[in-house]
Amino acid sequence: MKIRNRLTILFTAIITAILLFFAITVYLAYADFRDEQYEKRLEQQAYTKARLLLEGQISPSVLKVIYQNQPNTLFQEEMAVYDEHNQLIYHDDIREDFVKETSAMLRQICQNGKLRFKQENRQVVGFLYQHGEKTYIVTAAAYDEYGLSKLANLRNTIAITFIISILVVVIAGRFFARQALAPMADVVRQVGQITATSLHNRVPEGNGRDEIAELAITFNLMLDRLEKSFAAQQQFVSNVAHETGTPLAGIIAELDLAQRRPRQTAEYEQIIQRVLNDARRLGRLTDGLLNLAKASYDPSVITMKPLRIDEVLLDSSHEVIRKRAGYRVDIAFDPKTDTGEPILVRGNEYLLRVAFANVMENSCKFSADHHCLVKIMPAEHGCAVYFEDQGIGIQPGDIPHLFTPFYRGSQARQAEGHGIGLSLTHRIVTLHNGRISVSSIPGKITVFCIHLPL
Repeated sequence: MKIRNRLTILFTAIITAILLFFAITVYLAYADFRDEQYEKRLEQQAYTKARLLLEGQISPSVLKVIYQNQPNTLFQEEMAVYDEHNQLIYHDDIREDFVKETSAMLRQICQNGKLRFKQENRQVVGFLYQHGEKTYIVTAAAYDEYGLSKLANLRNTIAITFIISILVVVIAGRFFARQALAPMADVVRQVGQITATSLHNRVPEGNGRDEIAELAITFNLMLDRLEKSFAAQQQFVSNVAHETGTPLAGIIAELDLAQRRPRQTAEYEQIIQRVLNDARRLGRLTDGLLNLAKASYDPSVITMKPLRIDEVLLDSSHEVIRKRAGYRVDIAFDPKTDTGEPILVRGNEYLLRVAFANVMENSCKFSADHHCLVKIMPAEHGCAVYFEDQGIGIQPGDIPHLFTPFYRGSQARQAEGHGIGLSLTHRIVTLHNGRISVSSIPGKITVFCIHLPL
């Protein structure tokens, strides 16, 4: 069910309940008021009759004639008077006696002094009348034709008004629901028009204060993230195509050249070596891309456990030396803080090993002696690992872009690489809630610092 229909039904139900409560309250209040007023009038007229009969000594026949010709006589009224021995001494018309006064009823009037009840559609009152030393019991009954007709008319009026009101409420509820949700419909329509090629479009945020505006703002923030993600993806695909195209083109060219004419064994060995180098370069690029994808996983699906930072660094150094026989990596603890106790961090062993190996390899690659010095130092709420090399350094203008995927600095083009290693390291460190920084003096020294929480 649409929200518009749900709001209409809810609005109609609430207003219907209020109107129904109000209508029932008015009807019952008027019914009680009519009963009370008619009973008082009936009792007053019966009291007047009893007074004329007992104190005015008017004969019953004359009393009947007087009240039958009176214009304000109650409809179908009858009155009876009993003495203290429950003997009937007066009745308007014994042949049409509607209220059958029983001894129990007369006894109840004597005990309570007054009695009121309804019998079918007639209202009945009974009370005691004191005359001299004698006490009489007076009963009277009448049918409130005028009052009941007014009550019925009120009931019909309320019913018709209630039905018409419900119809008006339904129409008004539909209208107001449509008006209230019109901005929402605009947002839905505009969002539906946004595709992968039009992520630059945004949803109007209206006044910026109501819930619809909050929804529009949330949509726009999501579109900002999507636009950045799509742009990064396109840039990533473009860079991958460029980086993989170079070694593939080299492999194809070498093999195409080799098959054009017969060659000597030494020439074939040279071609095979060049093809092998391009294939290895392509393999390293593939490994880097796979690790970059792993570092983009949701942190909740990556296994974390306590790790000894020195053991992870040692494994990373062995991996770098195994791949590059001419590289040297030395690991040292700060003598001022070295207590012999292992320093533990919580992380993923494989990803941290990849991150450390990338920085080590980068330091060795750009230093003349292919040497990297690694220092481990305890830090507040964690540990700091420094990677130092005496190499060509990094230009200040390159440092802000150093961790951008596929970015290569102005001095890095003289060495082999793809611009993946440091961006991958940055993602892995961020994944572990750590941070990485770099400081460099061109031509002298470069120091990378990775801070990891315990």
